[in-house]
Amino acid sequence: MSGIPRVLQVSYGVMIGKSFIAATATALVLGTGCQHAASAAGSPAAANPAPFATPPVLAGTPDVATLVSRVRPAVVNITTVHEVKMPQGGFGFPDFENLFPFFGHGFGGIPRPGGEGTAKQQALGSGFVVDAQGHVVTNAHVVSEADVVKVKLADDREYQAKVVGKDERLDVAVLALEGAPKDLPVTSLGQSGSLRVGDYVVAIGNPFGLGNTVTMGIVSAKGRSIGAGPYDDFIQTDASINPGNSGGPLFDLHGQVVGINTAINPQGRGIGFAIPIDAVKDVLPQLLATGRVARGRLGVLIQGMDEDLAKALGMDQARGALVGRVESGSPADQVGIKDGDVIVEVDGHDVPKSEDLPRMIASHRPGTHVSLVVLRDRQRKTFDVVLAPLQDTGEKVSERQPETGADRGQRAPALGISLVDQDGHAVVAHVSPDGPASGKLRAGDVIEEINHQAVTGAADVASKIGVGRGDKPVLLRIKRGDEDRYVAIAPR
Repeated sequence: MSGIPRVLQVSYGVMIGKSFIAATATALVLGTGCQHAASAAGSPAAANPAPFATPPVLAGTPDVATLVSRVRPAVVNITTVHEVKMPQGGFGFPDFENLFPFFGHGFGGIPRPGGEGTAKQQALGSGFVVDAQGHVVTNAHVVSEADVVKVKLADDREYQAKVVGKDERLDVAVLALEGAPKDLPVTSLGQSGSLRVGDYVVAIGNPFGLGNTVTMGIVSAKGRSIGAGPYDDFIQTDASINPGNSGGPLFDLHGQVVGINTAINPQGRGIGFAIPIDAVKDVLPQLLATGRVARGRLGVLIQGMDEDLAKALGMDQARGALVGRVESGSPADQVGIKDGDVIVEVDGHDVPKSEDLPRMIASHRPGTHVSLVVLRDRQRKTFDVVLAPLQDTGEKVSERQPETGADRGQRAPALGISLVDQDGHAVVAHVSPDGPASGKLRAGDVIEEINHQAVTGAADVASKIGVGRGDKPVLLRIKRGDEDRYVAIAPR
């Protein structure tokens, strides 16, 4: 009996660091050790202890098998078919038509090479049932341009489905099963906001067409921005996610959906991303009712804050969203928000970083009154804004390139740049790779302001650097293509 605590200690450590298989092995040792402690070393009973009828789960170990058995019936596999036009060509052989000129002239009814035909592309995805009426939630990209959508339940029943709503900004779609049965299993939607980094999560989906595949991991991080869209706020997980998992649910240990598995990092293994279910619940009623999502619009172009910008603006820390430009006639313009303001609160809620502001504004519908707190010249100002409808502008950004080389123009050694006058503007011609502006300015940038003072030309830049700022970084307002932004640089 004296050896049993040691077995427990070693086995439990293996379970935590390696797998749950070790947990079962530990249970067998603990469950039989006392019973056979007095058995002879060579007895059959000691060598082959009787197994448990139902292996126990150690305290603190998730009972994943029971969880999966309860939630998996509501997870579905999705297959889409999209018909595309494509040239028929010469069947992959050069000069095929010259070798067989009779092709295309009625020989066997085969069409003439070089024409245009059609081909069917098939794609796979996952989803989950959200109500007894047969509505299924998945990713918008899973059903994008699909001509046919088929949904297969866990019990292999298959149904045609139609897309009843899509939100491509968030990458969410809602399907309706045609002839949905009354006994549909339904998922329960949880709260992604209560997730903690390190919490266990379970992903179920259809990777590579292998339906009803279960993987498990933890929440690796929250609030990830991966450049997928304006509302990036992903849950990062190491639960294995592969092509075909898109649109499938990410469950917590209560069996509730906390995310939609959406993206993977192709350069890394064990790094997947899921849309938080809280964001989905915000738009789901609109998608079911109207098929689209109406979002509010403030009318500002924002940029991120860093420590240098915070110091240049007189702030104690980098927070909020810096307004790079206010669109003329927009709701923000109408109430007096200005370029250079830092939006730090929305309806009493702090704006931790710039990426949070679009989500906070978009969570309100057009016509909603929103209270904004901004910092301007170290003073707090409050504005009541009525949001306008958000629309896609489709504008493209064009880059301005200087007309002269790096060895010409006015130099600003304090920033490590050279500038030229172009169309009445001070345009950056060259940025020294080891200078203070490296990584912050680039050739083609137009310097419009320095420390809130308008710049009249290339020669004016050097004279305004460091005026009245002490040891604080220099605050520059620049135009890059069609985008206005602020940059803070500590001159040397």
